[in-house]
Amino acid sequence: MFTLSKISELVRIPPDQFHRDTISSITHELNNAYANKVIPHIGLCITVYDILEVDEGQLRPGDGASYINVTFRALVFKPFVGEVITGWISKCTAEGIKVSLLGLFNDIFIPQNMLFEGCSYSPDENAWIWPMDESNQLYFDVNEKIRFRVEQEVFVDVKPKSPKEREHEEQERQQAEEAGVAYNETKSPAYALLGSCQTDGMGVVSWWE
Repeated sequence: MFTLSKISELVRIPPDQFHRDTISSITHELNNAYANKVIPHIGLCITVYDILEVDEGQLRPGDGASYINVTFRALVFKPFVGEVITGWISKCTAEGIKVSLLGLFNDIFIPQNMLFEGCSYSPDENAWIWPMDESNQLYFDVNEKIRFRVEQEVFVDVKPKSPKEREHEEQERQQAEEAGVAYNETKSPAYALLGSCQTDGMGVVSWWE
């Protein structure tokens, strides 16, 4: 689930960090830039693990900061395809089940075609139901602990919004607040996982205990 990724970066150390030792300053700036952010095609960076190489600092005209080429290792959340993970059901819709790893990662989705054969969605129950046999119906309820298999990683190139797009979005949000309705912000996550529940032992953990 977690890996160490080697990364090279040119780090800017501002003057207000000069009172620290070099490694502490570099670690501080790298964590500001990488911690809790998605690194494209690598995964979700948790924190800087260690510093491997540090070049001599350089100055640039008109800038009081020091620039240092650094090679470091980052602790990254990046489950491998086929890995079995336990999380919690955060939402059920007709399209499938959304899963959260509380406090770590929330963009996990199990589509309806990746659930047990015969599963159906009940809008009244707000849950997916698996008819295990003629006399037993098992429920995927929100907040239940669920075990699933990672089937695919999805990376999306999330481009920054223009000032006009941000202004339009803010206007829509204000209009929604004035109307007393929730603002539906549709945005693709930069990194997401697709999972499945199709074999014995998968699904709600309490079923198998």
